[in-house]
Amino acid sequence: MKRAGFTMIELIFVIVILGILAAVAIPKLAATRNDATASTIATSAATCVNDAGGAYMMDGNFTNGTNSAACVDAAECYSFTADDVNGTLTVADTNTSAVCTQAHTLTSVNNLSAASPGVIHQF
Repeated sequence: MKRAGFTMIELIFVIVILGILAAVAIPKLAATRNDATASTIATSAATCVNDAGGAYMMDGNFTNGTNSAACVDAAECYSFTADDVNGTLTVADTNTSAVCTQAHTLTSVNNLSAASPGVIHQF
């Protein structure tokens, strides 16, 4: 006698296997999303410093540079304090969330910040 279809045991095994695969894959996807966010913030912080430096060189003040879109994006993890008189831009770490900590690590590799509580860039 030939049967069509699957038995209940076969279906349960398939569901268990799919559950195990999902349990492994979902945390990996979340970690990848955090890595991408941290990388974006680190790049925005570096761009903000470059924008501020360019604005200072052109106009003699940091205002236009620190109001750029890159600075707005990086403001989640950094604060930028400009001193137009001395020509310094201080970058400080303002958030200790997991994503910001990872962004601070990435930016310290690029000598931007996070090595100390405030790094001054002289222009």
